Amino acid sequence: MKIFVLKKSSILFYTLLFIAAFTVIFTRWDSSTTVFNNNSDLGGLPIYCVDKGEEKICAISFDAAWGNEDTSQLIKILNDFEVKTTFFVVGSWVDKFPESVKELSDAGHEIMNHSNSHPHMTKISTDTMKTEVEDCDKKIEAITGVKPFLFRPPYGDYNTDVVNTLADCAHYTIQWSVDSLDWKDLSAQEIYSRVCGNIHPGAIVLFHNAAKNTPEALPMILKKLKEDGYKIVPVSQLIYRDEYKIDHTGKQIPK
Repeated sequence: MKIFVLKKSSILFYTLLFIAAFTVIFTRWDSSTTVFNNNSDLGGLPIYCVDKGEEKICAISFDAAWGNEDTSQLIKILNDFEVKTTFFVVGSWVDKFPESVKELSDAGHEIMNHSNSHPHMTKISTDTMKTEVEDCDKKIEAITGVKPFLFRPPYGDYNTDVVNTLADCAHYTIQWSVDSLDWKDLSAQEIYSRVCGNIHPGAIVLFHNAAKNTPEALPMILKKLKEDGYKIVPVSQLIYRDEYKIDHTGKQIPK
């Protein structure tokens, strides 16, 4: 039987090697510090809202996938109230209405990714997901000069693979905590009641471009939020970029 005797120098070397390996593994495992390391807390949840304590701040967002009849009207309303928002646009919408994308960008609103063709992301392969994101990114960047880094899944449909794949594409996956349901053609008063009745610090509000009664409801909502002391910002200015975790409700919490 052979007996191996380790010198003190060898013991020190292997100890340091073990510590270095453990550090690398731990760093990769603690991926909740940034979404670009594939946020693994609670299975890779998207961001629904943000923990802002008692600070009255929220983000308003619009999904643009189909029509375009009210884009200029929305821009005017937002400008009248000096509010900047986030428009999540589909690549095919960019193809149809590049002038509206430029108009939105020129007005100071951020243009982010809503996929290229509006598929259910959970029903396509990882490679196809990446193609959907990359193709839409390129179309937006070609017009605005800015590459998107936020993504909203079409239909709000996601799973862990979607969130992690988007992280691999350097995108934060964004949902919402206040749904206007404007796409259901609710009345302006109903939209107003839903949004203003459910608003909270750190909320992300969902509207849709080309929704029937949103242009009528929006001024009432913005007026009320401002009267109540809310600061309204684009989504990118609401979320934390790193050093965060996500709880079971999808709330982003700073570490």
